[in-house]
Amino acid sequence: MPGYYVKIILIGYVGITLLFLANISYGQVSSLLTGTSGQIQNRYADLGDGDSIAVSMIKGVEPGPVFTILAGIHGFEYPPILAVQRILKTIDPQKLKGSLIVIPLASESSFFGRSVFIHPKDGKNLNRVFPGNEEGSATERIAAFLSREIIPISDVFLDIHGGDAGEDLLPFVCYYERKDALVQLKMARKLTIAAGFEYNVVYPYTLKSNQPSEYAFKEAVQQGKTALSIEAGKLGSADVADIDLIEKGIRNMLIEMQMISGSIHTAVDQKWIFGPDYLKVPISGLFYSDIKAGDQVSKGQLLGHITNVFGEVLQEIHSEYEGIILYKIGTPPVNAGETMFCIGRIIE
Repeated sequence: MPGYYVKIILIGYVGITLLFLANISYGQVSSLLTGTSGQIQNRYADLGDGDSIAVSMIKGVEPGPVFTILAGIHGFEYPPILAVQRILKTIDPQKLKGSLIVIPLASESSFFGRSVFIHPKDGKNLNRVFPGNEEGSATERIAAFLSREIIPISDVFLDIHGGDAGEDLLPFVCYYERKDALVQLKMARKLTIAAGFEYNVVYPYTLKSNQPSEYAFKEAVQQGKTALSIEAGKLGSADVADIDLIEKGIRNMLIEMQMISGSIHTAVDQKWIFGPDYLKVPISGLFYSDIKAGDQVSKGQLLGHITNVFGEVLQEIHSEYEGIILYKIGTPPVNAGETMFCIGRIIE
């Protein structure tokens, strides 16, 4: 085992007294679920080489499920990070049933370094290296900690993302359709409905048991957990409307799980998309397009064009699919092989 440890800080909150500081070795995080009820514990897990990961354990006064909330896989996706900050400030453990595990900022180095997609130390995308490697690079160690310490003790795993610096994105909730885990699949759909987003995406699950999951919430699905993801926010902004939407979605899920009290109000006509399609960037250059996330497009429609640095048109981009733009590259630079458009077809 690597030399990971966790700094535990028990803080004053709703009558809770500051207790002590201590270290817990890697492999012992699950034991803290048996701690005192009605308590919040904030900790730092040292992953080595100057990297660490913050974990907040909120243990309710009544027994119940363990619900994990993960934000900051990508440090430039601000609405998820800020929405989770609100949750941390407002959840009262004295009124909570079960336990919340909150990872408020999975990649602090990416966040403070304003790094888009990748960890500044090793140049790797955290959402492409799961299940990780305990002895690997900085990014791989973060993934290993989440895969081995957090996901196994979770009943529900919620991974929250948004449009990074270059992504124009339509808010949606998504989950994988793992048909050999019907109990978890049913709960994922139930929580997706409860979140109250207008658009909901269901991805096919084709992962074999010996294949790496790559993505955080796909790793949770592979481990047999109820797992889903929220996507909201775009172009590296911190729009209050997106933060509000995410916070409401989280609270609605917790109400649906009967972990907190309240009523679910969903005033939208929810739409469902199964297995979206992707257009890849054919050639590197400068991308010009008037199409926005949320626009409806038809097959063969002109979506934009790519030029070289001299302004000469290299290639026009036409849609190969009919549907709604879930997300797209929203800034001029494009690199061959990147996802240019994600297009989903609404199923009535």
